[in-house]
Amino acid sequence: MTVFNAHMASADSFDELRVGQQLFERLAELTGDGVGITRASYGSGESLALDAVETVARELGLATHRDHGANLVVTLAGSEPELPYIACGSHLDSVPQGGNFDGAAGVVAGLLVLGRLKAEGFIPRRSIKLFGLRGEESARFGKAYIGSRALFGELTEVDLSAKSSDTQRSLGDCMRDVGADVERIKRGERLLDASRILVWLELHIEQGPVLIARGQSIGIVTGIRGNIRHRAIECVGEAGHSGAIPRWLRHDAVFATAELMTRIDHHWRTLLECGRDLVVTSGLFGTVPEEHAIARIPGHVRFSFEARSQSHDTLEEFYNLFLSECASICEERGVAFNFDRRVDSGSAIMDREWIERLGNATKSLGIPAEEMPSGAGHDAAVFATAGVPSAMIFVRNRNGSHNPEEDMDLADFLEGVAVLREAIMESAQ
Repeated sequence: MTVFNAHMASADSFDELRVGQQLFERLAELTGDGVGITRASYGSGESLALDAVETVARELGLATHRDHGANLVVTLAGSEPELPYIACGSHLDSVPQGGNFDGAAGVVAGLLVLGRLKAEGFIPRRSIKLFGLRGEESARFGKAYIGSRALFGELTEVDLSAKSSDTQRSLGDCMRDVGADVERIKRGERLLDASRILVWLELHIEQGPVLIARGQSIGIVTGIRGNIRHRAIECVGEAGHSGAIPRWLRHDAVFATAELMTRIDHHWRTLLECGRDLVVTSGLFGTVPEEHAIARIPGHVRFSFEARSQSHDTLEEFYNLFLSECASICEERGVAFNFDRRVDSGSAIMDREWIERLGNATKSLGIPAEEMPSGAGHDAAVFATAGVPSAMIFVRNRNGSHNPEEDMDLADFLEGVAVLREAIMESAQ
């Protein structure tokens, strides 16, 4: 795929729409799975996507390398490289049978900004670096933000021993396969110096319906919800004949788990009525396929648990209610709940100064935009909690995310690119 040639050396000839559209099409071609897009974390699809972006970056005359976490870094060097640099980007992995824009939109946006500045002959004072991060999604290893956490020394040996959902190989082995320095990561070394980064800017599709409902193309993120998760919880009861065992002698795992879900839904509703920010999901839920039958009292149910909130205190309070209800149901129904490892992702507040800068950029460009929280998690949360001032741009997107029907209009996307470029230019010169 060639998008840039010697005769395209001026800003007037740099066609952002064409370059962006061709790169999105190339990503879809390389990583389509027949239903949607699959770019598994530290897998072949993700590697193909990083290679495709790197190829275009080099065609645009930009310097590239892979960092010690095997993330892609594209650089437009500044005239004063000792100054803290501007960082932008997002992730390139996806959930299985996901959409083409989740994560990739932020990487392509950053590439378009750097490509245009390069075509204009603009030399910033500060270097500008685009990161194509690996492993943001939790689908394969049960932990989110792996690529960015690795940069800040936040992965443990337990994390690295987690097994992939498809091949059962460890995260550490899969990271090693793509060139990550797993020994340094295992020691908790910081691969990236937060004090060297002026700001982290991330463009991302909105993964909910708010901008569609408001009729606006752009949103400015104020904060990101953290979460508490269990990838697999098992309710263990006692199997038996459906016609031979009366209710008072049953230890039915389905009824026990259903009662648990009803109770936590009640607590969720109560906290919402008190003005708390909270969402709760059990996305994996079912009896054991090898055992379930219409005439069998189920002895095992497996399910996942996830709670998200912008408030750490709300998350902990709700999680304690969840554990309390599990204990109560165990006593009442004669079942047991077995938990896998709890996985946490912290909430994060975006930098107020940079929120205002993005707002000023939208105003100068005549683009209506409102501030809004992010219900989904993003790498920006890791940068923010590591001490890097961080901010995010949302781009309107139909049909939600984590599905093949993601639908971001390229005109909206280019408005987001313009806002990103405006904010970067303000601080780069």
